[in-house]
Amino acid sequence: MNIGVFGGTFDPPHNAHLVVAEHVREALCLDRILFVPSATPPHKRGRPITPSLHRLNMLRLAVERNPLFDVLPYEVEKGGVSFTVDTLAELKRPAPGDGLFLLIGMDNYRDFDTWREPERILSMATVVVMTRPGFVLDMGAFAGDKRIIRVEVPAMDVSSTGIRERLRDGASVQSLIPERVAEYIGEHDLYRSDRSPDEEGAS
Repeated sequence: MNIGVFGGTFDPPHNAHLVVAEHVREALCLDRILFVPSATPPHKRGRPITPSLHRLNMLRLAVERNPLFDVLPYEVEKGGVSFTVDTLAELKRPAPGDGLFLLIGMDNYRDFDTWREPERILSMATVVVMTRPGFVLDMGAFAGDKRIIRVEVPAMDVSSTGIRERLRDGASVQSLIPERVAEYIGEHDLYRSDRSPDEEGAS
């Protein structure tokens, strides 16, 4: 099988995540997409992040209507700082013959050479850089590397940061996030203050 691996904080997951994932799946004829919520992402330490269990639950609700989407809870269950190289190795262990395609945004790719063991990542997966229409991507240190491919995805003016801000301001997020995710946020009173509760539940 050819499997797309889409990691992130998903704080919260929104419609643009789903749209770009499906776009890549169709463009590369992937069999499925695995969404991987991080426990503690190494590049986002320093800002409060919604507890991982909430993000995992919201992501499961977000993808439930697409039978080709699934959620991998490995990083959340493992806990601690999440490194992509470890997650890919875990995926390879039971199914070494599967083709893995790591989906990352153009902004994250700019720091790819600073990730833990980027060469080992490239030995286990094809890196799929999701670019935006009209933007030129500098391939940097990996220019010409055939293990890195580009897929242009629709530009959508939606971000988790913007959604959190709208929720804090009491503004509508209808059409920005799946309905079931919006209901979950309301039920658990998430994103209503200037900072989300930490993993220990403090406010």
